[in-house]
Amino acid sequence: MVCALGAAVCFGTATVLQAVAARAADTGGGGVGEATLFLRAVRQWRYLAGLALDGLGFLFQVAALRSIPIYAVGAALASSLAVTAVVAARLLRVRLSGREWGAVGVVCAGLALLGIASGTEGDRGGPAGLQYALLGTALAVLLLGLNGGRLPKRGRAAVLGLGAGFGFGVVEVAVRLIDTLAVSDLVRNPAVYALLVGGAAAFLSLTSGLRSGSVTAATAGMVIGETVGPAAVGVIWLGDRTREGLGWVAVLGFLVAVAGALALARFGEAPSAVDAREAVTP
Repeated sequence: MVCALGAAVCFGTATVLQAVAARAADTGGGGVGEATLFLRAVRQWRYLAGLALDGLGFLFQVAALRSIPIYAVGAALASSLAVTAVVAARLLRVRLSGREWGAVGVVCAGLALLGIASGTEGDRGGPAGLQYALLGTALAVLLLGLNGGRLPKRGRAAVLGLGAGFGFGVVEVAVRLIDTLAVSDLVRNPAVYALLVGGAAAFLSLTSGLRSGSVTAATAGMVIGETVGPAAVGVIWLGDRTREGLGWVAVLGFLVAVAGALALARFGEAPSAVDAREAVTP
């Protein structure tokens, strides 16, 4: 659980650092392409620090997924929105409402309940076709992201966000299905390809959703997709369980943590470019 929380801290902090760098790089000049903006941002230490935190967070996530049930890891990762909110309040001087501070507390309470009730990870490998189902889901999310602009504008952000959540969920489950790091075994394991395609497709779909509609809708869809589905897979097919007699505590903690994260969904994207530039001004 400590690793899962460490991943949430890394991901949540990285979001703010990368947003500060990316939006400060946007000087408002017309005709500047996204590639140019990216090159400006990546030269800033904040963006590089954010990438390093993303990498560290992924390592924490893998360690957590190899030790505790997927439902606990998924809820902890969703809590990265609470980290983003708190860090944004500090670095970007974003004012959090009383409701949002309350949501941060709700997330913490839900994670505490999960920590109390979570057992060890399941010891089952799932049905034979699960790896191929994950790969198929990853490819479907990739197609969704590539064709996101063709979706009806109404509800587009929520659909793309949900798709991104499924992609991140594929990564969570795929980690559990990779039993060895031997190259000869990795190249034959469909779960490896599901992990790679699912992660890339998730970022593509989420980016498309954030650009084409409501940040809150896209992020809320992502939180639901990356928590509910993988949690169900872990319990039904991989043998994830809770501590004896504490199943109801785990369910309550999961629901509370996810509900708190949904209340903070607007922090799925950073505040305005003006605030970001002010945050890096001496």
